[in-house]
Amino acid sequence: MLHRVSLRSASISPPSLFPIFQFPFSFKSLHHSLLHPAKQQFFSVRHVYDCNVRIQQLSRAADIKAARQLFDNMPARDVVSWNSIITAYWKNGYLQEAKKLFNSMPGRNILSWNSMIAGCVENGCLDEAFQYFKAMPQRNTESYNAMVSGFVRCERVGDAGMLFQEMPRKNVISYTAMIYGYMKVGEFEKARALFDEMPLKNDVSWTVMISGYADNGWFDEARELYQRMPNKNVVAMTALISGYFNDGRVEDARTLFYGIRCKDLACWNAMITGYAQNGIGEEALKLYLEMVKLAIQPDIFTLVSVTTACSGLASIKEGRQMHVLVIKYGFEFDLSLCHSLITMYSKCGSILDAEQAFGQINGTCLVSWNTIISAFAQHGLYEKAVDFFNQMEVVGVEPDGVTFLSLLCACGHAGEVNKSMDFFDLMVRKYGIHPRPEHYSCLVDILCRAGQLEKASKIIREMPFEADGGIWGALLGACSVYLNVELGELAAKKLVEWNPHHSGAYVVLSNIYAAAGMWDEVTRVRLQMKEQGVKKQCAYSRMEIGNKVHHFLGGDLSHPETDKIHLEIKSISLQMKALVNIAEIDLLWGGFG
Repeated sequence: MLHRVSLRSASISPPSLFPIFQFPFSFKSLHHSLLHPAKQQFFSVRHVYDCNVRIQQLSRAADIKAARQLFDNMPARDVVSWNSIITAYWKNGYLQEAKKLFNSMPGRNILSWNSMIAGCVENGCLDEAFQYFKAMPQRNTESYNAMVSGFVRCERVGDAGMLFQEMPRKNVISYTAMIYGYMKVGEFEKARALFDEMPLKNDVSWTVMISGYADNGWFDEARELYQRMPNKNVVAMTALISGYFNDGRVEDARTLFYGIRCKDLACWNAMITGYAQNGIGEEALKLYLEMVKLAIQPDIFTLVSVTTACSGLASIKEGRQMHVLVIKYGFEFDLSLCHSLITMYSKCGSILDAEQAFGQINGTCLVSWNTIISAFAQHGLYEKAVDFFNQMEVVGVEPDGVTFLSLLCACGHAGEVNKSMDFFDLMVRKYGIHPRPEHYSCLVDILCRAGQLEKASKIIREMPFEADGGIWGALLGACSVYLNVELGELAAKKLVEWNPHHSGAYVVLSNIYAAAGMWDEVTRVRLQMKEQGVKKQCAYSRMEIGNKVHHFLGGDLSHPETDKIHLEIKSISLQMKALVNIAEIDLLWGGFG
């Protein structure tokens, strides 16, 4: 939050010389009556001060009951006492009690009003916060900042901007809140204009601008500001690291990361997440181990990123180790981690573990159901996917477009053409979900796999938007299988329009022509590829042996143990031929028998 309301007393009270509640209240009262009036007043002020501090301590410990008992038993209270207990209530989620106490206050100061504004904002009651703001007898900069920050938090940036313009005095918090708001809704020019006109900037202001640019893909602008930043801090560096990864500049991110002297957990997380999202799972796992060796305890974001890396590597061993760590650190009930584990187990081929991870979730939500249904669909378990969809409807969770996309995928694996049409119709008619290109792409793929190319072509023509590369790719692949030259030419032409340098369209069309005996057309396509500078993309595979991941590229001989690999393949091939020969002999002897 960009603003925190201060509840410190305006007057300076002496520090406590001994712990609170040394004596019972009755004894204290007797002791007070024996004191000189001046000393009695000093003791009373000190006692009120100590009680106020204790109320705030109990609030931070979430012991609101003890805080209220202490407040009620105070023989004398000042405005700080009231402010402290009111803040204690709303900070612990009891906004209504805070309102009651505020209404019964004998006297309020500006901090009392600011506290109620902050309480309403924190508890999601923005309109009520604005009512308190308008009712204030007088306002200070903190009052405006609390309200501007509240509007920004709820993405009511227009209202925040109007209030910002009305402010008689603005400080760095005011400007930074508005800049953050503009960045949040994508109004980068307004944010930059406000940033440039700021009379004073602090590290937070610079960091908000750099992070906003980096998070939204304005990487050049983020880097330019970072270079101008007077005091480069770890937060700004972390934002730039994320920007480098978003721009695919892995080496630049790595260089910047290892140049940071004091790395915080967020910085480590940015690197691990960046590696995982850029398909460099091995580096993500290595960096995680490096982090553990430095005794840096991971948080939920770390574990989600490392689990994602395990998913990308299809590494079940490391994935299970991560699951153990999730339990060890007490995060087994975190939804984002549970979803990540389901996906990881699914991609590693252990669908039973994925189902078990789903069963351990307390309070499943739409994302939970979508994740497990998607896992079943990817494994071709059509009946399981449909069964869980039916359970989802029974418990009252309404599906969305992602749910139906997984169901269509399951239908595709099972060859359920009619069921796919039924689910598509259910999505539109019952749930009012507008199909997206990926839904049409999946439906077209199902029809194409079933050989219903004309029906697929008709759906493409009747779509409410132009077909994308995925849809034309599905049709082209089916034309190759069922040797439909006319539709194949159309699909290839559309794919080349989408991406002129994609080799797949040329290669598949060339194969269609070759299968149809149209050799002149094969030559023409190959010449066209040469003229366009299009090269066939090489296939690659990945294999985990021991604790190391090996990469293999089609036609590549750079692997250090290529000779041994080829010898082993020849050995396996000879063994297979020998087994085939033995089977043929057995079959022959069986025939004689």
